[in-house]
Amino acid sequence: MIKILGLSGSLRRGSHNTALLRAAAEMMPEGSMLDIATIEGIPIYNGDDEAETGVPPAVRALKDRVVAADGLLIASPEYNNSVPGGLKNAMDWLSRPQGDSTRVFNDRPVAITGATTGIYGTTQGQTAWLPVLRTLRMNPWFSGRLLVARAQTLMDEQGNLTDETLRKNLAEFVAGFVDFVRASTR
Repeated sequence: MIKILGLSGSLRRGSHNTALLRAAAEMMPEGSMLDIATIEGIPIYNGDDEAETGVPPAVRALKDRVVAADGLLIASPEYNNSVPGGLKNAMDWLSRPQGDSTRVFNDRPVAITGATTGIYGTTQGQTAWLPVLRTLRMNPWFSGRLLVARAQTLMDEQGNLTDETLRKNLAEFVAGFVDFVRASTR
């Protein structure tokens, strides 16, 4: 069984990115599953806090979920043409303490998608993640790309996908990523 951890970079109750992951979980190919996590409860990184009290429980719990997964699917909003601060902060915490980054991230297959209400999708935000993934020595999947623009027109108020083209594209995206993870973990 291939286990993917879907990490939503949005804390909003009506998050389009969390909704995208929920839809993806329903479309996972046979022999795979998607576990969804959020960055809820992760404090702002402060080296003094880390030195005094260590890694917070919410970070340790999320780290354990990343380590237990075969791959990581990040659903990232785009804020001001870049990565959202809260999600970047969570990734920074997940790499702590120094040296633990290898256990959590090294060679871990990763894919990025994202949904936004804007007209360009999350093009700039996804591109801004590339140096972070390289620094963490992750194994990015570049064969698929899913940019969801004007998400509010493709989902209902409960976050259910209402657009058949998006449903088809999302199903193809997760199937391609699962194939990549399978090939990477052999």
